[in-house]
Amino acid sequence: MDQPIVGILHPGSMGAAVAACAVTNAAKVLWCETGRSAVSAGRATQFSLTPVATLSELLDRSDIVISLCPPAAAEDLAHDVAGHRFTGVYVEANAINPERIQRITALLEPGATVVDGGVVGSPPVGGKIPTLYLSGPPSATARIEALFAGTAVRTAVLGTEVGKASALKLAYASFQKTSRVLVALAVGMAREHDVDQELIEVASRRTDSYLSEPQYVAKAAARAWRWGPELEEAADALAAAGLPPEMLRAAAATLARWHDVKDDGELTLTDALERLAQP
Repeated sequence: MDQPIVGILHPGSMGAAVAACAVTNAAKVLWCETGRSAVSAGRATQFSLTPVATLSELLDRSDIVISLCPPAAAEDLAHDVAGHRFTGVYVEANAINPERIQRITALLEPGATVVDGGVVGSPPVGGKIPTLYLSGPPSATARIEALFAGTAVRTAVLGTEVGKASALKLAYASFQKTSRVLVALAVGMAREHDVDQELIEVASRRTDSYLSEPQYVAKAAARAWRWGPELEEAADALAAAGLPPEMLRAAAATLARWHDVKDDGELTLTDALERLAQP
């Protein structure tokens, strides 16, 4: 099979790193530079992505398009793509609930072939190897497997039903991200009573406890602008299944207290906890 031309929407920290892996087996990986930040442009250059001026040009030239953006923007982006009558393989790899991926599939088909995707793990840099879970038509998922063969992105096909990959991603995210929020609350409460070190000592006896990693709270705070909407998506999925969504909505509301420290790599645990206590 000829090497495909791939378009990435858009090269954020995860999108750019995943696109960099696609470069290995693609003829070219395109990104649309219009309206993107200097930080995005720097990532794209770092990972050898090819700039194009417009979304229309990217879609016209691409055989495969991978959508990796903040969850709240996923559907609007799909509407933009649908308006250009894209006819290739569209990988909806955002952390959105299964009902939204069904709507996006209905929007893009029959012109495009939609593959449901969900990335579990950190961006594939520095030796990290995330898994891109896929569900959808076998011929299309096979193309995505081939695209990432031999790279730092593992692929795993869950079946032909669109929605499975999104459901797995959100099920995992529900526990992982809510657990980090609970760590912040637990450490914050303990600190208020001057027993935070004792709490960490207790937790450190269990190597599988997030409570033994309190410094991660600062990273959670810097990522809150992304994690909050993802948990809202997961809450919608729980509600659709007849399960109570309140815990995830509460976790999202907690994360909202950190929205003003977006991607702040200098944030400390103390700073994060103070912001949590004083919205």
